[in-house]
Amino acid sequence: MELNIRKTMPENAYAYTLCHVDCWQDAYDGIIPEEFLVNMRAEQEQRTEQCKKTLDKPGECKYFYAQLDGKMIGRLVFGKSNEEDKPDASELHAIYLLKEFWNKGYGQQMLDFALAELRQSGYKEVVVWVIDENTRGRRFYEKHGFLLDEKTMELNLGKPINLVRYTYGL
Repeated sequence: MELNIRKTMPENAYAYTLCHVDCWQDAYDGIIPEEFLVNMRAEQEQRTEQCKKTLDKPGECKYFYAQLDGKMIGRLVFGKSNEEDKPDASELHAIYLLKEFWNKGYGQQMLDFALAELRQSGYKEVVVWVIDENTRGRRFYEKHGFLLDEKTMELNLGKPINLVRYTYGL
């Protein structure tokens, strides 16, 4: 089966938001508090409306989805980084797949697509933030040549969540 990566349009907002929630629930089960993940589903309507607005005016980010046999199975977001210490870098904001599509090479295809787009846009470096406890995600980036740097950040999603930054030279 061939993976297709398509630009996300405002009319895709509902499916894209549903995919976002499902991917987070798969990826962060046991890492992010269950209450936060459950509330994501409860907030589906509001999240879809916000997604439509974002897709109408995406700014410096590009939004894509991965499709297999007509089914949206993942999402991909990248663009200019807002890192003060790396003003010319790009950032991989999101790369997610539904759990049943993990370890089949689709994540690699999505990453390759994003890196090619960023190179074509003239970027020389990309950063990505990963939840410290997300060992599967960290292994993915390390396997593909991303290097852990000294930057960390904390989010509060019902409990403090530590993120670490990886960089990759394009």
